[in-house]
Amino acid sequence: METTIQIKKDLKERLNALRLYPNESYDSIIRRLSELAVDDEPLSKETIEKIEASLKGIKEGRVYTTDEVKKRLKIA
Repeated sequence: METTIQIKKDLKERLNALRLYPNESYDSIIRRLSELAVDDEPLSKETIEKIEASLKGIKEGRVYTTDEVKKRLKIA
């Protein structure tokens, strides 16, 4: 079953820019994008915990710039 949707002009332009070939349908573009948005392999509990710990470290200021890391590791 087909249906009609309304989208704003700027979104239509963005969809046009995402075409893989000149006559690719909007249905194909949207389908491709929606498939990219779904992760078939969700993050493990361990990975989520590591991400949360990293975010906590960032919020607490435990971060280094690339230059600081290179200096600490004595890398040119």
